[in-house]
Amino acid sequence: MRGAPLISHPYTRADAVAFLRGDVALADCRLAIALDGAVVGGIGVKVNSHDYRGRIGYWVAAPSRGRGICTQALGIFAHYALNELGLQRVDLIADPDNLASQRVAEKVGFQREGILRAHLRHPDGRVRDSVMFSLLPGELVDQ
Repeated sequence: MRGAPLISHPYTRADAVAFLRGDVALADCRLAIALDGAVVGGIGVKVNSHDYRGRIGYWVAAPSRGRGICTQALGIFAHYALNELGLQRVDLIADPDNLASQRVAEKVGFQREGILRAHLRHPDGRVRDSVMFSLLPGELVDQ
C-alpha cells in the first residue's frame, strides 16, 4: 500500500492481521472492512488524551479499491466517532501523493486544512509531508 503514513510499505497480510489484532498501537477502536465475507481493509480511531478529538486512519487492499467501500466505511466510522464517542473534531492525515485517499475524505465531508511539512517518519526512515483534514460535528455528508 503506497502513501499512508505510519503504515508499512509494502503492506502485507501479516501487517493487516497485526493491525486488526491490536498489535499495532494506532487506534483505540478498530474494525475490519469486509466485502463478501472477506476482510479487505481496516479502519480505526485514536482518541486524544483529553477525549474530545480523534484521528481516523484506514486502508483498503488494492484489489478492492475503487468500489466505494472505503468511502462507506469512513462515513459510518466518522458518524460513530462524532455521535457515539462524542468527539468534537476528527483529524485525518493523508500522504500528498495519495489522491484517492484524499478524495475519500472529501466525499465524507472532511475539510482539507493544509500541508504539514516534514510531518511523519515512514517505516523506511523517510520524513514526509502530510495533508491534514478535519471533520467537525454537522459536517458529515450523508452517504
